[in-house]
Amino acid sequence: MGREDKRRKKRNKGWFILGFFLVLLLIGAGLAFTVYQSLQNTLSGEVLHSNKRTEDVSLQKKEAFTVLLLGVDERKGDVGRSDTMLFLSVNGGNNTAKILSIPRDTRVKIIGKGTKDKINHAYAFGGVKMAVETVQNFLDMPVDYYVEMNMEGMKELVDAVGGVEVQNDSAFSYGGDHFVEGHITLSGSEALNYIRMRKEDPNGDFGRQARQRQVMEGILDKGSDPAVILQLTDVMQAIGDNVETNLSISDMLAIQQNYTSARNHIQTVTMDGNSKRIGGVYYYVVEDEEVARVSNEFKEHLNLK
Repeated sequence: MGREDKRRKKRNKGWFILGFFLVLLLIGAGLAFTVYQSLQNTLSGEVLHSNKRTEDVSLQKKEAFTVLLLGVDERKGDVGRSDTMLFLSVNGGNNTAKILSIPRDTRVKIIGKGTKDKINHAYAFGGVKMAVETVQNFLDMPVDYYVEMNMEGMKELVDAVGGVEVQNDSAFSYGGDHFVEGHITLSGSEALNYIRMRKEDPNGDFGRQARQRQVMEGILDKGSDPAVILQLTDVMQAIGDNVETNLSISDMLAIQQNYTSARNHIQTVTMDGNSKRIGGVYYYVVEDEEVARVSNEFKEHLNLK
């Protein structure tokens, strides 16, 4: 396994664990009515209807399911784009998970738009619905659930847990903040600038995603701190304001009961492609044969073949 593959595996695992972390926090919050009220925005996501399934998934029966994780950078005056897009399958029968990071510049057919464009533009054109339908068409796979997190909202989440600690590989400045090399502690606003810098990073977008993973893992570390439990209402308010999902409370309880051990058995799926300029625009192009290979791997994991 090459260095980049190792970085990608760590980055994807961080996002997967964050998804379960959010679910587990939401479940814990269900114990208190006042916190439950703060979840109403979170649990008001769009209803998805996939033409890739003939029957709905039963989480109570531990059936395999999929989740699309969307990290959206939505700034003031901007409709936002899905900076991070992860497709996750979870098999409750053998408690395993597979996860694919879809490069945001991947050239695909945008469903509902009728054009080929970068996959992260689907969210900008038509929100979660268009993003989901585009991913379903691209991978020929159902998207059963989604979790959308506003990256701007990460600022509130970091502040709610009392800041996070990260290991910064190289000093840089961004958004009025300076980040020295080494072990540093970030406030919410600093964390947001820390994960947004890309152009000065020698690893480009891969470097930025690595910093996103650091912040998320920092949040996870704080999640195990007993002091944070006392701040649960603040944490849940931050999540309720900035996370949207179509998972219901009963869905989350079923996942917590039947699937959580899958996080210890995660396999990263890679999708090979090439960088190309088409019409003067940079894209990540994946050949049809490679898409079919990845799709078949997920279908086998979901027992859809």
